[in-house]
Amino acid sequence: MLARALAGVRVLDLSQYLPGPYAAQILADLGAEVVKVEPPAGDPMRALGPIDDDGISAFYKLVNDGKTVVRLDLKMASGRALFARLLERADVLIESFRPGTLARLGCDAAMLRKRHPRLIHCALSGFGQTGPYAARAGHDITYMALGGGLGVSGDEKAPVPGYPPVADFAGAMQAALTVLAALLRRNADGAGCFLDVSLTETVLAWQGLVLTGTMRGMPWGRRAAALLGGGAACYRVYETADGRFVALGALEPKFWAAFCRAVGRPEWIARHGEPLPQSDLIAQVAALMATRPRDDWVRTLADVDCCFEPVLDPQEVLEHPQIAARGLLRPVPGASPRVAVAFPAFCDGTAPPDRAEVQTRRVEEVIAAWQRDRDPGQ
Repeated sequence: MLARALAGVRVLDLSQYLPGPYAAQILADLGAEVVKVEPPAGDPMRALGPIDDDGISAFYKLVNDGKTVVRLDLKMASGRALFARLLERADVLIESFRPGTLARLGCDAAMLRKRHPRLIHCALSGFGQTGPYAARAGHDITYMALGGGLGVSGDEKAPVPGYPPVADFAGAMQAALTVLAALLRRNADGAGCFLDVSLTETVLAWQGLVLTGTMRGMPWGRRAAALLGGGAACYRVYETADGRFVALGALEPKFWAAFCRAVGRPEWIARHGEPLPQSDLIAQVAALMATRPRDDWVRTLADVDCCFEPVLDPQEVLEHPQIAARGLLRPVPGASPRVAVAFPAFCDGTAPPDRAEVQTRRVEEVIAAWQRDRDPGQ
């Protein structure tokens, strides 16, 4: 099972808010033992979002379930001493401080590398550890802006921020993927490493198509002339008579032809390859879609192989038969219910297990448990 793939690997999660904690949770989903080290006041994420009866945000729990939480004051010598003892038995350290912060706490990367040569230290930051923006503050919307993702999102009028936050989740996945590669390399040569992962550069890494097109004078992104940015009639979001929306993705001629026949417009088939932007054809398709409610179109095209789906709201996602059939949504009942989404992969037909709820322990208990186990998962 994938849930045991990283059994024996110990991860210290020093991060807060969303990207770092989600990266560490991915490793926990794969079987790593994750200990989240929080300051005395706790991760500020505890107060963001809907607050449960226990005074802790449901959003905090959703990205920290599966972990053990300890409180340490790294500004105090006593806290740093206890953290040093945790590091002695750790395989991975994930932190999301601004560059230089960890050094001011007495744990700079060079010192960690010298004292713990097998440690994989992943620093997840907004702009990277070097460069003129290294110490600059930011959030998902600014990482998307600088990395190129925001400028190509939205419609002809203006960029539209993505939600959930794209850079945060993508950066978390990039960090987890990079840690996994470092663990594989360490299995071969025994050496740890320092990983510099940037949220902005994770977004940048997705921009090769856009940047290449731009260098060649091609239209890009949300500009109306772009193939995947709304310039083609076969690949757009259309509004229906009831103010709802549908998504059409009939890029290939066979899908476009199937769509045209199903909606009674066979004369459109030959227009699939018209020059971009296909403004006249787009207007005609939009006018047709606006004549009937969304669910009427869904019923008409349900059995037509043409890449057509309704744009669902969150409640509809919860109730959709395909989502239900896969079983990744795991409602957590109680006075403060929430919906966890399990690790999105099946192994040999086996669904991923539920996560254990986040638990708080004394740091001394964790240290004692780690010291009793002389095999740290190497």
